[in-house]
Amino acid sequence: MAAPRRAATAATGESAAMRWTLIGVAVLFLAVFIFLPLGVVFAQALSKGVSTYWQSLRQPDALAAMRLTLLAAAIAVPLNLVFGVAAAWAIAKFDFVGKSLLITLIDLPFSVSPVVSGLIYVLIFGLQGLMGPWLARHDIQIIFAVPGIILATIFVTLPFVARELIPLLQAQGQEEEEAALALGASGWQTFFRVSLPNIKWGLLYGVILCNARAMGEFGAVSVVSGHIRGRTNTMPLHIEILYNEYQFSAAFAVASLLALLALATLVMKTLVEWRARRLLAESARWDGEEKTV
Repeated sequence: MAAPRRAATAATGESAAMRWTLIGVAVLFLAVFIFLPLGVVFAQALSKGVSTYWQSLRQPDALAAMRLTLLAAAIAVPLNLVFGVAAAWAIAKFDFVGKSLLITLIDLPFSVSPVVSGLIYVLIFGLQGLMGPWLARHDIQIIFAVPGIILATIFVTLPFVARELIPLLQAQGQEEEEAALALGASGWQTFFRVSLPNIKWGLLYGVILCNARAMGEFGAVSVVSGHIRGRTNTMPLHIEILYNEYQFSAAFAVASLLALLALATLVMKTLVEWRARRLLAESARWDGEEKTV
């Protein structure tokens, strides 16, 4: 047994030089493509001083862009949370006609360009679109207004929660739910007391990713917004306008705030992953101790 083990080690093991080379390449890649751009953003944002930085963030158009970004995320994330849980539950727990089609539709926003998704809403709700005349007669505006921005945000963030929960629910199986139902629990009691605790970390992870995409979305929102200052500009759109007008300090100031939101999202994601791994390790340790006893 010793000879095959040594042979496997020689075949799969790397030298210390190779390991350090791979680590160095990874660190260099991160430094060039992530840390350096982030450093440039914050350096440019503060290039004219802290007072100018805060002044740029307190501009009425900047504040309106922040409010609209938070509003779109505050509406899109809960709706996608409800849809994601319902869709993942249906896919993981039931067999029905059209199941593969539903999975394909959930993945559609991943494969369709955000610009194309924005154009789809223009073709449906625009003045010359399918519902445009009816909306105009009833004085309802969706394109170049807040509802269009929310619809586009919902579309591009739709898969995140569902795609996090589907594999978790499939791996979980149905034994615990069936046991709870056999003991007299109702369907909602089974969901909240058995199923939800088992998927809560994956659910939170999906919500974090969904929120990050909602706040940073540019392509689809750009098509349906109309770029109306103070009304339909989200933070990414406001950054583009400021940069095109050569207001570099103000553009980088808003960009730095968006980068801070992204970093906060990354920290939350890391904490969720760490907490989930820790609970999984504790559960495995308790299982091992019970088997030993």
